[in-house]
Amino acid sequence: MFSLRARLLIAASLVLALFFGITGLTLDHAYSVSAEQALKDRLRGDVNALVAASEQGEDGITRLTNALPEVRFFIPGSDLFAFFMSNDGQQMWRSPSMESLSIPFPSGLGRGESLFRELNVSDGTVVQVYSLGVTWDATAGPHGGYTFSAAEDLRDHRSRISGFRRQLWGWLAAVAIMLLAVQGTILRWSLTPLRQAADDLALIEQGKQTALAGHYPAELRPLTDNINALIESSRDHLERYRHRLGDLAHSLKTPLAVLRGAVEDRNSVQELADTVQEQVDRMSRTVDYQLRRAAASGGTVLGSPVNVEQIARKVAGALNKVYSDKGVVCDVQVDPACEFHGDESDLFEVIGNLLDNAYKWCRHRVEVRATSGSADAGRVGGLTLIVEDDGPGISAAAERDVRRRGVRAESAEGGHGIGLAIVDDIVRIYGGKFEIGAGASGGARITVVLPRR
Repeated sequence: MFSLRARLLIAASLVLALFFGITGLTLDHAYSVSAEQALKDRLRGDVNALVAASEQGEDGITRLTNALPEVRFFIPGSDLFAFFMSNDGQQMWRSPSMESLSIPFPSGLGRGESLFRELNVSDGTVVQVYSLGVTWDATAGPHGGYTFSAAEDLRDHRSRISGFRRQLWGWLAAVAIMLLAVQGTILRWSLTPLRQAADDLALIEQGKQTALAGHYPAELRPLTDNINALIESSRDHLERYRHRLGDLAHSLKTPLAVLRGAVEDRNSVQELADTVQEQVDRMSRTVDYQLRRAAASGGTVLGSPVNVEQIARKVAGALNKVYSDKGVVCDVQVDPACEFHGDESDLFEVIGNLLDNAYKWCRHRVEVRATSGSADAGRVGGLTLIVEDDGPGISAAAERDVRRRGVRAESAEGGHGIGLAIVDDIVRIYGGKFEIGAGASGGARITVVLPRR
């Protein structure tokens, strides 16, 4: 496959070839027509001068009585010839330039009748002839008139046209080559940012650079920004996986130590079984919690926006069935056009955990409000989500536990920690804000701001 530069050069070459081809043909035709017309005008002027220099004598015979302005008529072997004869076939005068050359000039033209003709002479010479019929006496019959003719050898005429044609196509070819060279230089300069981006990507692949750090033109900036966002997202994912593994290892240390101690203490089989069951449940909750935290994608660079209202109503409908015995009233106030530019599973996790926490601790009422593109969201297209309940609220101690990375699952059992800790983790990954406060009815009011990534 051709490179981008080669494609542009080939396209430019074809356009230039078409343009200069049409231009050359047009100029060539225009010059040829102009030269042909100039030749005819010269011959017409020569014939008129010949007629003006001729005069009918008292004997009724027309003779050349005055000198002609064109001296080539009198130079033997020149390329300009003149001749006139009576319409009854009698030769009246021929220019000395004709010497022994025999040119079949037209004859018998009527008064005012003219004729342009290209003739082949016996020696192979090609001449352009102009003939004009002249009658001195308007009452004279058809044989009382004369035919005046002038002819010019076409070799010089055609040589001039050929010379012009060679110069024309030579100059057009030179200009086309120069323009192609300029076009190639411009393309090389214009494509420099693409080569720079490719070089930067190679440096990133080699680990010598962390992002596309060059100064790119406005047309490439969206592409380079998206590539940088993709690189940053991949780096965030890798960093998050490392943290999750560290958190998981840290969380499993204590249960494993308890199990080791239980084996070493040589307690009764029942006590050992209870201890094993307790620690296995503890490790199961820990693994489940860490898996849920790791499932947060942290935003996707590519993908379509997610409708917030649909997810909020879907989650609320499911929780209404789970907590049907409480008769919770969930007021969802979300604009149907509100969208989240991120991963759909992350939004499900955030709304699901916030509403589950609100349903668990509310008395009878839960409110959900969401707006997109607000100033609080930091960027156009961000999401601000508020979930409020009429329950007892969240204590300061519980809030501190929620905000600690790697909070143990068992420490939050029966409280707010697991779900809200996952929400806090997702919000942190997105670079957003997670605020816990008190609502108007005294319950918890949780505000989540997720900027568009």
